Amino acid sequence: MAMTMTGEATLPADRPKVWALLNDPEVLKACIPGCESLERAGDNGFAAVVKTKIGPVSATFRGKVELSDIVPLVGYTISGEGEGGVAGFAKGGAKVSLTDAAGGTLLRYDVEAHVGGKIAQLGARLVDGVAKNMADKFFANFAAAAGGPAPAGAAERLAPSAAPQAVPMKESWFRRMWEWFMSLWR
Repeated sequence: MAMTMTGEATLPADRPKVWALLNDPEVLKACIPGCESLERAGDNGFAAVVKTKIGPVSATFRGKVELSDIVPLVGYTISGEGEGGVAGFAKGGAKVSLTDAAGGTLLRYDVEAHVGGKIAQLGARLVDGVAKNMADKFFANFAAAAGGPAPAGAAERLAPSAAPQAVPMKESWFRRMWEWFMSLWR
Protein backbone atom coordinates (compact mmCIF):
# COMPACT_ATOMS: atom_id res chain seq x y z
CA MET A 1 0.00 0.00 0.00
CA ALA A 2 1.47 3.36 -1.02
CA MET A 3 0.79 6.47 1.03
CA THR A 4 1.65 10.14 0.79
CA MET A 5 1.32 12.86 3.38
CA THR A 6 2.15 16.56 3.54
CA GLY A 7 1.89 18.96 6.40
CA GLU A 8 3.36 21.86 8.28
CA ALA A 9 3.51 23.21 11.79
CA THR A 10 4.73 26.48 13.24
CA LEU A 11 7.10 25.86 16.13
CA PRO A 12 7.79 28.55 18.76
CA ALA A 13 11.58 28.61 18.35
CA ASP A 14 14.09 30.06 15.93
CA ARG A 15 15.47 28.00 13.05
CA PRO A 16 18.85 27.19 14.62
CA LYS A 17 17.13 25.71 17.69
CA VAL A 18 14.59 23.72 15.62
CA TRP A 19 17.42 22.46 13.37
CA ALA A 20 19.42 21.34 16.38
CA LEU A 21 16.38 19.54 17.83
CA LEU A 22 15.68 17.79 14.49
CA ASN A 23 19.21 16.39 14.55
CA ASP A 24 19.34 15.38 18.23
CA PRO A 25 18.65 11.64 18.71
CA GLU A 26 17.68 12.08 22.37
CA VAL A 27 15.08 14.74 21.56
CA LEU A 28 13.66 12.72 18.67
CA LYS A 29 13.54 9.55 20.78
CA ALA A 30 11.56 11.40 23.45
CA CYS A 31 9.16 12.85 20.84
CA ILE A 32 8.41 9.73 18.79
CA PRO A 33 5.56 7.67 20.27
CA GLY A 34 6.69 4.15 21.15
CA CYS A 35 10.37 4.80 20.40
CA GLU A 36 12.48 2.44 22.50
CA SER A 37 15.86 3.40 21.05
CA LEU A 38 17.28 5.87 18.56
CA GLU A 39 20.99 6.01 17.93
CA ARG A 40 23.26 7.63 15.40
CA ALA A 41 24.45 5.23 12.70
CA GLY A 42 27.20 6.94 10.77
CA ASP A 43 27.43 10.63 10.02
CA ASN A 44 23.97 11.05 8.52
CA GLY A 45 21.91 8.14 9.77
CA PHE A 46 19.96 6.72 12.67
CA ALA A 47 19.02 3.21 13.78
CA ALA A 48 15.77 2.85 15.70
CA VAL A 49 13.46 0.47 17.49
CA VAL A 50 9.79 1.49 17.78
CA LYS A 51 7.01 -0.48 19.40
CA THR A 52 3.53 0.25 18.05
CA LYS A 53 0.05 -1.15 17.73
CA ILE A 54 -2.15 -0.74 14.67
CA GLY A 55 -5.56 -2.22 15.28
CA PRO A 56 -5.08 -5.84 16.36
CA VAL A 57 -1.44 -5.93 15.21
CA SER A 58 1.29 -5.13 17.73
CA ALA A 59 4.85 -5.06 16.51
CA THR A 60 8.34 -3.90 17.24
CA PHE A 61 9.85 -2.26 14.18
CA ARG A 62 13.58 -2.09 13.68
CA GLY A 63 14.75 0.31 11.06
CA LYS A 64 17.31 2.69 9.73
CA VAL A 65 17.07 6.20 8.38
CA GLU A 66 19.59 8.03 6.21
CA LEU A 67 19.69 11.81 5.74
CA SER A 68 20.74 13.34 2.42
CA ASP A 69 20.50 16.66 0.57
CA ILE A 70 21.39 18.30 3.89
CA VAL A 71 21.31 22.09 3.87
CA PRO A 72 21.95 23.28 7.45
CA LEU A 73 19.10 25.37 8.91
CA VAL A 74 17.03 24.79 5.73
CA GLY A 75 16.20 21.08 5.46
CA TYR A 76 17.05 17.57 4.34
CA THR A 77 15.72 14.44 2.69
CA ILE A 78 15.05 11.36 4.82
CA SER A 79 15.15 7.85 3.32
CA GLY A 80 14.50 4.77 5.38
CA GLU A 81 13.10 1.32 5.88
CA GLY A 82 11.83 -0.69 8.80
CA GLU A 83 10.93 -4.32 9.48
CA GLY A 84 8.26 -5.41 11.93
CA GLY A 85 8.54 -9.17 11.51
CA VAL A 86 5.21 -10.78 10.62
CA ALA A 87 3.49 -7.40 11.06
CA GLY A 88 5.12 -6.17 7.88
CA PHE A 89 7.49 -3.54 6.63
CA ALA A 90 7.62 0.09 5.65
CA LYS A 91 9.98 2.06 3.46
CA GLY A 92 10.00 5.46 1.91
CA GLY A 93 11.24 8.98 2.27
CA ALA A 94 10.42 12.52 3.23
CA LYS A 95 11.55 16.03 2.48
CA VAL A 96 11.70 18.29 5.55
CA SER A 97 12.18 22.04 5.26
CA LEU A 98 12.38 24.95 7.69
CA THR A 99 11.55 28.60 7.05
CA ASP A 100 11.18 31.62 9.28
CA ALA A 101 7.63 32.38 10.37
CA ALA A 102 5.93 34.89 12.64
CA GLY A 103 6.57 33.70 16.18
CA GLY A 104 9.01 30.93 15.26
CA THR A 105 9.85 28.46 12.53
CA LEU A 106 7.61 26.82 9.96
CA LEU A 107 8.41 23.12 9.50
CA ARG A 108 7.08 21.54 6.29
CA TYR A 109 7.24 17.90 5.24
CA ASP A 110 6.29 15.76 2.25
CA VAL A 111 6.31 11.99 2.76
CA GLU A 112 5.93 9.03 0.46
CA ALA A 113 5.78 5.60 2.11
CA HIS A 114 5.09 2.02 1.13
CA VAL A 115 3.87 -0.53 3.67
CA GLY A 116 3.34 -4.24 3.30
CA GLY A 117 2.46 -7.31 5.30
CA LYS A 118 -0.28 -7.49 7.92
CA ILE A 119 -0.30 -3.72 8.47
CA ALA A 120 -1.14 -3.14 4.81
CA GLN A 121 -3.97 -5.69 5.03
CA LEU A 122 -5.62 -3.68 7.82
CA GLY A 123 -6.67 -1.04 5.33
CA ALA A 124 -5.89 2.57 4.68
CA ARG A 125 -8.59 3.92 6.99
CA LEU A 126 -7.19 2.24 10.12
CA VAL A 127 -3.57 2.96 9.20
CA ASP A 128 -4.45 6.62 8.50
CA GLY A 129 -6.07 6.97 11.93
CA VAL A 130 -3.09 5.52 13.74
CA ALA A 131 -0.71 7.65 11.67
CA LYS A 132 -2.66 10.83 12.53
CA ASN A 133 -2.59 9.99 16.20
CA MET A 134 1.16 9.36 16.11
CA ALA A 135 1.74 12.57 14.13
CA ASP A 136 -0.26 14.62 16.63
CA LYS A 137 1.68 13.13 19.53
CA PHE A 138 5.03 13.67 17.82
CA PHE A 139 4.31 17.33 17.05
CA ALA A 140 2.93 17.97 20.53
CA ASN A 141 6.10 16.49 22.03
CA PHE A 142 8.39 18.25 19.55
CA ALA A 143 6.70 21.62 20.11
CA ALA A 144 7.12 21.16 23.87
CA ALA A 145 10.81 20.37 23.32
CA ALA A 146 11.10 23.54 21.22
CA GLY A 147 9.63 25.48 24.13
CA GLY A 148 6.11 26.24 22.99
CA PRO A 149 2.54 25.07 22.48
CA ALA A 150 1.48 21.93 20.64
CA PRO A 151 -0.68 21.70 17.53
CA ALA A 152 -4.43 21.93 17.92
CA GLY A 153 -5.94 18.73 19.24
CA ALA A 154 -2.77 17.63 20.99
CA ALA A 155 -3.26 19.50 24.26
CA GLU A 156 -5.78 17.02 25.64
CA ARG A 157 -3.18 14.24 25.40
CA LEU A 158 -0.60 16.15 27.43
CA ALA A 159 -0.25 16.65 31.14
CA PRO A 160 -1.97 19.89 32.27
CA SER A 161 1.40 21.54 32.99
CA ALA A 162 2.47 21.04 29.35
CA ALA A 163 -0.89 21.91 27.77
CA PRO A 164 -0.20 24.94 25.51
CA GLN A 165 1.45 23.67 22.30
CA ALA A 166 2.43 24.71 18.68
CA VAL A 167 -0.11 26.02 16.21
CA PRO A 168 -0.44 23.94 13.03
CA MET A 169 -0.70 25.84 9.78
CA LYS A 170 -2.43 22.95 8.04
CA GLU A 171 -3.48 19.44 9.01
CA SER A 172 -3.70 16.55 6.59
CA TRP A 173 -3.73 12.79 6.43
CA PHE A 174 -0.23 13.03 4.96
CA ARG A 175 0.99 14.49 8.22
CA ARG A 176 -0.48 11.52 10.04
CA MET A 177 1.24 9.07 7.72
CA TRP A 178 4.52 10.97 7.99
CA GLU A 179 4.56 10.58 11.75
CA TRP A 180 3.64 6.94 11.54
CA PHE A 181 6.28 6.39 8.90
CA MET A 182 8.93 8.24 10.90
CA SER A 183 8.05 6.33 14.03
CA LEU A 184 9.00 3.11 12.27
CA TRP A 185 12.59 4.25 11.85
CA ARG A 186 13.25 6.17 14.99
